[in-house]
Amino acid sequence: MPVIAELEVRHTRAVVPTRRVALGDSDLPISPAPGYGGLLLAAVVGAVVPLLSDEPGAELDRLIWDLEAGNRVPQPRLRFRFQTDVVGLDRSRHRLLKVGRSLGLEIDDHGAPLPQALAAVYAAAGLPVTARAGVFRLIRRASRWEGGADDALLAFLRSSQALPSRRGRHHDENWALELLGFIDGMEPDRSQVLGRFRELVRQAHPDHGGEVLVAGDRITDLAAAKQILLAG
Repeated sequence: MPVIAELEVRHTRAVVPTRRVALGDSDLPISPAPGYGGLLLAAVVGAVVPLLSDEPGAELDRLIWDLEAGNRVPQPRLRFRFQTDVVGLDRSRHRLLKVGRSLGLEIDDHGAPLPQALAAVYAAAGLPVTARAGVFRLIRRASRWEGGADDALLAFLRSSQALPSRRGRHHDENWALELLGFIDGMEPDRSQVLGRFRELVRQAHPDHGGEVLVAGDRITDLAAAKQILLAG
């Protein structure tokens, strides 16, 4: 079966205590956007998200928003350091296949799930700007998936149906601080919280370029974060 897109993830071996992730040799066609490459990146995220617990799942949501917005992403993130050096790292390969007139998904599941998702979203952030929005739209859809890594996942990603409700996340003060963009250890006052909340809501609103399909959830999360910090 012809391989029409491939993502190679380089990640720390299970027996090594350090946590690192990098991108290997990949083939991610994106024309016309999001292309088969964008579909594969989203499928990798969808394949592993159901395996994550609430805390890393919520952190992954935040990372997706940061990368799409072009925000600086300090390392390590989600306890994994993203790097270019691949020496000594294990290898996982994920492929999108052409199966007759249909598509098939081949997910390499021998490695831990989190670095696979991290590599996929970092790969999306490295795509040309003209394709990035469409690919991240698919990735956010993939973050709602709760099924297996199969044909149903591909069908879900390619459909135009409304997104299902977000899976439950553990919302606490650390989550709220991170969502609103405050650094670790910072204790923002009321005016800072309200100012950051208004700024991010404005950015998320469709009238100012926010994605229509996800703006509601984004604004709901921001409101929850504001409430947590102002109640503290």
